[in-house]
Amino acid sequence: YCGDEDGTLRSFMATYEALFYSCLFLLGVVGNGLMVTVLLSRWRLLRVSEIYLLHLAVSDLLLLATFPFSILESITGWLFGDFSCKLTGLARQLNFLCGSFLLACIAIDRYLAIVHAISSLQHRRQRSVHLTCLSLWLVCFSMSVPNLVFLTATDSTHASRTSCSFYNYGIHAHNWVLATRALEHAVFFLSLVIMAYCYSTVVVTLVKSPRGPTQQGAIRLALLITLVFCVCWLPYNIASVLRTVDDLRTVDDLNRGVRNCESNLLLQAALGVTKSLGFSHCCLNPFLYAFVGVRFRNDLLHLLSKLGCGCGCPQRLMKTQFNKAALDSHRSSSCTAF
Repeated sequence: YCGDEDGTLRSFMATYEALFYSCLFLLGVVGNGLMVTVLLSRWRLLRVSEIYLLHLAVSDLLLLATFPFSILESITGWLFGDFSCKLTGLARQLNFLCGSFLLACIAIDRYLAIVHAISSLQHRRQRSVHLTCLSLWLVCFSMSVPNLVFLTATDSTHASRTSCSFYNYGIHAHNWVLATRALEHAVFFLSLVIMAYCYSTVVVTLVKSPRGPTQQGAIRLALLITLVFCVCWLPYNIASVLRTVDDLRTVDDLNRGVRNCESNLLLQAALGVTKSLGFSHCCLNPFLYAFVGVRFRNDLLHLLSKLGCGCGCPQRLMKTQFNKAALDSHRSSSCTAF
């Protein structure tokens, strides 16, 4: 056991998580809430990519709902009992798995829409997309169920506070922790490879088409989406791999009576910081996938005007948006699909 005797790590994580998670919670709830509201306002007219966006926003809101629990846990310890502990762990795991798979599905959809615009139409029906999303939720839920078994709120024997961790069933819980990390690595790198391939092919296709402002913007957006996903989640996966290596090495160290607590505490801090960086991706999704679209912005302005935001959303701005949407409708079909 490596203790944080002077409380330095605990104090740092409590301050850092309270500030950072509070900002993420406010920004994420507003962004994803607006996206869900706008998409549900035209439920029957959703395009294929917007169906994926709706499920992605629901997944992100599911994660954001756990942030208040994380903030309080970092300050006072876990106060909400076993049931809430299990549900929180399930929601986090479900968000990571579903979010990664949905981002990969969005990349595949845009690849089909632009690179294979004609041959992919029969595969882009709304009913098949809804069934795909439902299957993803079921598969990800089944992979996250062990969290309900192993997670529990337990009083630590080395600290006067309760924590929500993998304590039940001893070595089996430890094995599930290692299996969870391996699963997260596999899902992350699989999604990253799919996104990199699909968006790179999209970029190549757009480069070969006549270059214009719309094409250039689509290329920049494709590169930005892949870069942001990599920047947000790659540091966490690197820290998680290092933590796994340290945990496996701990067995030999304990047999020899040796334990490097300094590196262990450093890895704990790195894992906490990089995980919060990965969580920040849920706040960026609305800006990367929805708010950049002309149609979505027009629908958002309409919604705000209906809610009494007439003074803040002048008619001239709405007229400009509609004129831009009409102009974009005459662009090439590939860029419109993107």
